[in-house]
Amino acid sequence: MDVDSTLIQQEVIELLADYAGVMPEVKTITEQAMSGELDFKQSLAKRVGLLEGLSEEIFRWLKPQIQLTPGVEELISAVHELGGKIGAVSGGFNQVLEPLAIEIGLDYWMANSLEVRDGKLTGSLVGPVIDAEAKATALKNWAAESGISLQQTIAIGDGANDIQMLQCAGYAVAFRPKPVLKQYADLVIEENSLISLVEKLGSRAS
Repeated sequence: MDVDSTLIQQEVIELLADYAGVMPEVKTITEQAMSGELDFKQSLAKRVGLLEGLSEEIFRWLKPQIQLTPGVEELISAVHELGGKIGAVSGGFNQVLEPLAIEIGLDYWMANSLEVRDGKLTGSLVGPVIDAEAKATALKNWAAESGISLQQTIAIGDGANDIQMLQCAGYAVAFRPKPVLKQYADLVIEENSLISLVEKLGSRAS
């Protein structure tokens, strides 16, 4: 599943931008990217560039502000009870995702890494960029590693950056989606909860 506005209720880049005082600029770029108007890699580079100079202490400040989407913990339990694996892949940041993933019991996770030098963000990323193609590749790799066929996979996302991942999956879920994503979904969830998917999992298993 996707992370920002899917696994969690916030957009982490916007929390960081708010702290850095560049929220209006970042919000505009985010909306353009999510709607498919802007190339994700370019938009990410622009947004990350605006965070240059922030202290790495920001991640400690962020943690209590991040809230899981209702139904996430039940979904993780349900998947594990059915013998499945659950992972999260994000165009957001590993500094936020990794501690959360460990805490809530995800089997896999992957996100972009913000570069930190001398205790401050440099405004750049380290390593490969997690874009739409990387999200789809993560789904395929994790399924193969787990011995699960792609037909048995479920992908959950909310924006244009999740299209390829949803197209790869056996069952595609658009969660409170941007209009561009709806056409790729087997299930569209408009309410702010994943409980309806947990219920569907039970019925699919039986």
